[in-house]
Amino acid sequence: MSPTRDGGLFLTLEGIDGAGKSSHLDALEARFKAQGRTVVRTREPGGTPLAETLRALVLEQPMTPLTESLLVFAARCEHIAQVIEPALARGEVVLCDRFTDATFAYQGAGRGFDTAVLSTLEQWVQAGRAGLPAAQLLQPQFTLWFDLAPEIAAQRLAGARVPDKFEAQPVEFFRRVAQGYADRATADASRFVRIDASQARDQVWQQIDTALVARGVLSQVQGAAQ
Repeated sequence: MSPTRDGGLFLTLEGIDGAGKSSHLDALEARFKAQGRTVVRTREPGGTPLAETLRALVLEQPMTPLTESLLVFAARCEHIAQVIEPALARGEVVLCDRFTDATFAYQGAGRGFDTAVLSTLEQWVQAGRAGLPAAQLLQPQFTLWFDLAPEIAAQRLAGARVPDKFEAQPVEFFRRVAQGYADRATADASRFVRIDASQARDQVWQQIDTALVARGVLSQVQGAAQ
């Protein structure tokens, strides 16, 4: 486990739409609280009133990939300053539904947008934050990557709700996004924890719990929350 300077823990959940990552946030929050940790649960884009407004624009309005990327990082800048940094400084656990990996997967791999530009925006927004050295990026200590075949994810999403503009994309788009996540995981293997999201919900939770116990993030308990 690699805590921040002040003892906070930054944990993110990533994966394509339909992978089921958000359904395990309740159990994760309960596990940390059972260990006496204070938990801040949030999401991206979003997490602050302004960032939620930008989220609505990103999810619903047509725009160029550059505009989309700028709005995502603008929301992230507010989110870090208003929510993530203060929570980590207090030594709390931040559980975030998506972070910068999603930008490289969706806008980079999915949209085909220039990843060099994304890297520049990442430096502007995330370098030297939360008490880190000026050149170091604020990143999660651990990222749970819910890996699922896009075809299965599409079946899960079918008819679930009115899709936003990303959920309405064809399967080929999500194949690119999934590969984008795989590339990020390969490049930062020590941070990523791959979760086989094709399994039943209780089996997926067991993977999460076992992996985080093995990495010293959670302690072993009997009757873990499901």
